[in-house]
Amino acid sequence: MNKEARVQFVIDTLKELYPTIPVPLDHKDPYTLLIAVLLSAQCTDVRVNQITPLLFAKADNPYDMVKMSIEEIKEIIRPCGLSPMKSKGIHGLSEILIEKHNGEVPQSFEALEALPAVGHKTASVVMSQAFGVPAFPVDTHIHRLMYRWNLSNGKNVAQTEKDAKRLFPRELWNDLHLQIIWYGREYSPARGWNLEKDIITKTVGKKSLIEELEKTVSKK
Repeated sequence: MNKEARVQFVIDTLKELYPTIPVPLDHKDPYTLLIAVLLSAQCTDVRVNQITPLLFAKADNPYDMVKMSIEEIKEIIRPCGLSPMKSKGIHGLSEILIEKHNGEVPQSFEALEALPAVGHKTASVVMSQAFGVPAFPVDTHIHRLMYRWNLSNGKNVAQTEKDAKRLFPRELWNDLHLQIIWYGREYSPARGWNLEKDIITKTVGKKSLIEELEKTVSKK
């Protein structure tokens, strides 16, 4: 199977498995999505979805958020980890949204990435999920699966993003990045990986990886 056929198999399989695609982080508008994505760094989406209702009950917009102290924000978001950095980022970006963007989340990568604690991946998620702009945010699941599927060399997330954008049609990026995340969680996790359940890797995956996994399983 050549690369083009492998890419098409991935697209077709994911579409069949996930005809409707839930967004992992609960939110109601671009601002609450931005905060949720920022909190998700090195934290599970499940944990974030437990914490954001507590934070948003007090402040679900930048004007109310800046009325809170960084310390108050930090106490609420502590279970998400990295709370000193994240609380400063949330307070700081809320101030900038009020000062420079009339309290609205800007609709450009450049303006988003200029906000405190907002990197390229966070900006990509917001542009994709809040504004419908084609983007391909690469998280650990996508990085792992693009390598397993022999569609990227796995060197770094920046390279994986370039490869994904080159291989997949632009109009599918927003759906595909979410479909791959769900697939990674359900069928191709980092731990407890069962190749029999992982139809995509089993069909198009990197041969050396599959052989290595089969050897490990046979030794048990």
